[in-house]
Amino acid sequence: MRKTWIPKALAFAAITTGILTGCSASPASSDGKLNVVTTFYPMYEFTKQVAGEHANVVALIPAGAEPHDWEPSAKDMKKVKEASVFVYNGIVEGWVDDALESAGNEKRIVIEASKGITLMEGLPEEEGHGHEHKDDHKEAQDGKVLDPHVWLDPVLAQKEVNTIAEGLAQADPAHKDDYRKNADAYIAKLQALDTSFRTSLTSVKRKEFVTQHTAFGYLAKEYGLTQVPIAGLSPEEEPAPDKMADIIKFAKYNQVKTIFFETLVDPKVAKTIAKEINAKTDVLNPLEGLTSKEMKDNHDYLSVMNSNLEALMKALNE
Repeated sequence: MRKTWIPKALAFAAITTGILTGCSASPASSDGKLNVVTTFYPMYEFTKQVAGEHANVVALIPAGAEPHDWEPSAKDMKKVKEASVFVYNGIVEGWVDDALESAGNEKRIVIEASKGITLMEGLPEEEGHGHEHKDDHKEAQDGKVLDPHVWLDPVLAQKEVNTIAEGLAQADPAHKDDYRKNADAYIAKLQALDTSFRTSLTSVKRKEFVTQHTAFGYLAKEYGLTQVPIAGLSPEEEPAPDKMADIIKFAKYNQVKTIFFETLVDPKVAKTIAKEINAKTDVLNPLEGLTSKEMKDNHDYLSVMNSNLEALMKALNE
């Protein structure tokens, strides 16, 4: 069932009327650094890498929270209001347009990191997805929704980093050279990651991998693989019985030995299919957020993506 964001817009209006009235724009923190608010983990990590010492970067969506259905609190809205820069991916954060409108700030620079990237279509609307977004991001003309998971493609991640760097330079021209230098340094690491994926996945025995939800389409396309998702773009979606039967049939026919699940979502569907076909399960992390343990263990985008590569190589060579 499709979700509507109308009630959220009403909630935002109430928040801004009761709490944000009188809040002034804060172009910089008390220490003189940019006050940058990001939405979920990849946006936080990319922005932090580019900003370096010139900004205080925070993420609205906390560790361990699944971002698809997350909604901002009054405290979060205050942060949005006072941000000098706001960074979001696009599509995932269906609440953003209403939040930015309600928490008005004429001086705030808004960066949509996926802007300019050609987005892939997701599953048809009737199969369910759990997203709702606006304007040209709402849906493709044939009724399919658009896939937001561009950050999982190391090549497209580089484009997002560039877009973030350009936005920070606009907000803080005095340090634009540093933002460019930081972005280039991080992009070099993303290029190395891309090389690892491309080299490692060229000669795998099989090209198909089964995932719990449709998050790895861009990665699969980039490296000549085929993602076979159990559910749609929303990780909480449970597939219909006939879809489950199709996946089981596909997995048996292709002798799939690993079903991938993710860290922030109940793996019961993946485990059910794995049990049915006598396969094992493993983690393929969509990096929609890190768990508290992952953060404590100092994992980041690069380390998790390398873990994803190892998991893919193992499964595709079985």
